[in-house]
Amino acid sequence: MFRLRLPTDPRWVNIAEMNEAEILTDHAYCEQKAASTAISLIVRFFNYPQIVSKMADLAREEMEHFKRVHDFILKRGYQLGIERKDEYVNKLIRFIKKGSGREQQLIDNLLLAALIEARSCERFKLLSEQIKDKELAEFYRELMESEAGHYTLFITLAREVAPRERVDKRWEEILQFEAEVISTLENRSTIHG
Repeated sequence: MFRLRLPTDPRWVNIAEMNEAEILTDHAYCEQKAASTAISLIVRFFNYPQIVSKMADLAREEMEHFKRVHDFILKRGYQLGIERKDEYVNKLIRFIKKGSGREQQLIDNLLLAALIEARSCERFKLLSEQIKDKELAEFYRELMESEAGHYTLFITLAREVAPRERVDKRWEEILQFEAEVISTLENRSTIHG
């Protein structure tokens, strides 16, 4: 469905499972950043009513996910740790074309968000299928389905802004770049690392 060019190294699940507090903290911040991204898209692209409406709903949903992850953190006796830089996202942001006009920047931002949701969905699928903790596995299964919907939302919005051929061509370029980024990252106890 997502056509990710480089699948996650299966060993990542073991690292994530052995570092439950770390992965939960990173996940909580990923949800918070997703909400912030939705709000940023509202602020930057206020003249696209369909973007504003959909992103307002998404920001609320992402903060609900943050709360649920935070509840897991507290329930398991952990504390929300400090936020870490997301090397994966920071590298992907470099791909957005600067000075290419507002419409192209919007398309790039929507496709970048779709890609992050797609990678998160893939990782949540792995967690839901492979971790031993049944409660967390069920939670990640539910979030996997949600992330798939977010991926679809961002792709659909991009195709509403510009012709499908143009969006799909840019999607292929971003997928290729993302594979290069993933190939440079070590397996870490982070959602995207």
